[in-house]
Amino acid sequence: MRLDEMVSVLRSKNAGPRVLTFDLIFPDEARFGAAAASIDRIGDEVARRYGVPRERVATHVYEPALAVKISLPRPIMSGDPGDRDVYGAQQHAPLLGIDI
Repeated sequence: MRLDEMVSVLRSKNAGPRVLTFDLIFPDEARFGAAAASIDRIGDEVARRYGVPRERVATHVYEPALAVKISLPRPIMSGDPGDRDVYGAQQHAPLLGIDI
């Protein structure tokens, strides 16, 4: 199943001016469990899709909220010339097609 079919919330935002973070919130324990069990593979795929070294991608599983957080460095600091998304709010599209 694709990630966009599994989550009830998938959003991106800044975690400071140099870090982009993604929140993935799941509607039930089954879908959350499948993602949590695949967290290393998800991290690998995020690194590949965003063109960053795998060691720069942080993944965090937060079971009480049925959520996963993924963080990586922004390619351009928020607000610098060339930054097209100062809030980091439109950066989640490459995640949509990840298969779990």
